[in-house]
Amino acid sequence: MSGENRKLFSVDSHVYIPPEAIRKHVASTKLDAFDDAVKAYEKYDEDMKQGESLAMEDFVDLEAASHPGYREGPARLEAMDMDGVAHEVMYNDPLDDMRFYNNLDTVQDNLEAFNRALYEFASVDPNRILITYHLPITDIDFAIEELHRVVQLGARSVQLPNSPSVLGLPDYHDERYDRLFAAIAESGVVIAHHLTVTKHLWGTFRRDPTPQKGIFTGLPPSLMMEPMMWYFLTGILERHPNLKIVWVEPGLFWIPGFLEFLDRRMHQHYDFPGVKELPSTYWKRQMAVTFVDEPEAVNNRYDLGVENLLWSTDFPHPCCNWPNAQAKVAEMFKDMPEEETDKITWGNGARMYGFS
Repeated sequence: MSGENRKLFSVDSHVYIPPEAIRKHVASTKLDAFDDAVKAYEKYDEDMKQGESLAMEDFVDLEAASHPGYREGPARLEAMDMDGVAHEVMYNDPLDDMRFYNNLDTVQDNLEAFNRALYEFASVDPNRILITYHLPITDIDFAIEELHRVVQLGARSVQLPNSPSVLGLPDYHDERYDRLFAAIAESGVVIAHHLTVTKHLWGTFRRDPTPQKGIFTGLPPSLMMEPMMWYFLTGILERHPNLKIVWVEPGLFWIPGFLEFLDRRMHQHYDFPGVKELPSTYWKRQMAVTFVDEPEAVNNRYDLGVENLLWSTDFPHPCCNWPNAQAKVAEMFKDMPEEETDKITWGNGARMYGFS
């Protein structure tokens, strides 16, 4: 399909679920613990910023963020229809929801309540609003139970923390996660790793003298290299060949060179036990990456893999395509074969999330 009536599949956008919408799903006996978790996160956020700030328009597109579809499911469908977006994979703002991990004793209760609030947003049409649910990794039995529960609700995407070690937990190569990875692979849902900010990067934020925190905002893509290497170099993808992983908002510019660098290490006789293929092979077989409006999606599409690229609106962040996605897609891909454009803006997402 071409022209202004192209059917689109967005694989990264955002909703805002306020704490009070989550709180109503918390058991009465657990409300104090929930409130403590929210307050602790607010204090953490203040401590990290130490009076430094960014303007609201540096975090969101003001027109998009003011649309009721940022907070209400029915209105979100209207916003999607304005752009011809048939399906949208959605993430919550704030992005990482580390607010619930500041007390590992309560994270399960709080994330389960959070997932219920997310489903409430999506319930108007779970086949179009594809919420990414959170799996707490503090207890693998519970994580598998929660996986099965959200799959029954129609989940096609689940989010895992990018760096378990930040939470004081073993990294993903540890055998404790094998049962979880096997369950996720069997379910067919996609693992999402979304760009986020780690504690040490807030130090850069505080020191950054540039307008709009240009140094700080340019660094988060580099944080995605570490979790990628855990998957590539520790045998996880070899042990779980049906696992599907999407990297969300990492930037495309560095990935071809990074894959080439990792492949070269393999060719230079590095020995990574349990790793039988080149990292680029695992990438092409089991991974994909989202983007918004990046020329690398056109210029480097064969290095990245045409089948591994996932277009997104990124509603309502500053670079979002909404409400002009049709025109922006037409301009961005004007010199690319229609078959490839259709894969990137529709087919890859439909295949990966079970619509084809």
